[in-house]
Amino acid sequence: MINFRYHVVSLAAVFLALAIGLVVGTAAANGPLAENLNDQINKITDEKQQLRDDLEQSRAELKKNADFATQVAPMLLNGKLTNRNVALVKFAGSDDDVNTAADGIATMLGTAGAKVVGTITVNQRFTAAASNDLLLDLAESWAPPAISGALPTTPNGVERSATLLASVLVTKAGAPQVEGARTVLSMYENSGFISLDGDFKAPAEAVIIVAGAPASGKDAKERNTAAMTIATRFDLAGPTVVAGLSANGLVSSVRGDASIAKTTSTVDNAVTAYGQVAAVMALVERLGGKTGHYGIGDGATSLLPKTASAANGS
Repeated sequence: MINFRYHVVSLAAVFLALAIGLVVGTAAANGPLAENLNDQINKITDEKQQLRDDLEQSRAELKKNADFATQVAPMLLNGKLTNRNVALVKFAGSDDDVNTAADGIATMLGTAGAKVVGTITVNQRFTAAASNDLLLDLAESWAPPAISGALPTTPNGVERSATLLASVLVTKAGAPQVEGARTVLSMYENSGFISLDGDFKAPAEAVIIVAGAPASGKDAKERNTAAMTIATRFDLAGPTVVAGLSANGLVSSVRGDASIAKTTSTVDNAVTAYGQVAAVMALVERLGGKTGHYGIGDGATSLLPKTASAANGS
């Protein structure tokens, strides 16, 4: 008769056999498995190092390209904008590349002989829908007599205020500054709609607008429309170039509008030295009566404009 002790001994023998089998099997497979894992780890390590090397090479090439563009800039720009007054307008945002692009364009304008009368930063409050009524009030209250009658009769605060700012900032070459222009700029700055950098003692005869990525969030459509309205109003005031970090956002909006695309030039790689040179060359071209779209994105016809001379340039 088989008793309980027999069952216990039998079960113990079974488990012992399983344990021995696992140990033997693991030992047999351990060599090939470990070798395979080591091979995979070595392969991944090599690929990672190759990617790191490629990245460093790309960075080096970009720096060389930037250095090249900077070195040839004087040959392309020297004297093209001598005695020309230019204003910079940039849209505030979280992307520091907008500031980098604006600073680079200002340097290239100096290389071309232009004077930057000042930089206006359009703060996010300007393009917010909640600011409409206050923008209307500012335009109504502070427009100089010479301009007030020319403001558009529209309930759109961005449009009326952008028209006012463009009108006091931009005049035809040789025309005097609009009386009260500095007061108007100061009122918009004090209200938090813009920030000013520069003396603005003289009017500009042309403008370069520097724009970053398109707005995002629940009110993105309204903000992007407002940016387009601002660009349109500056274009109506004088020769204008829109320089973006890419072909998205404001650059895309301008290129996609058949009307304004005929009168406003665009550059879509303004964060690069090439783009900064192109922006100034495009402005030279605009002052000469021509329009073009440049860069590497959709809608660009070439990387750089053909060498051009402004009406009073060389």
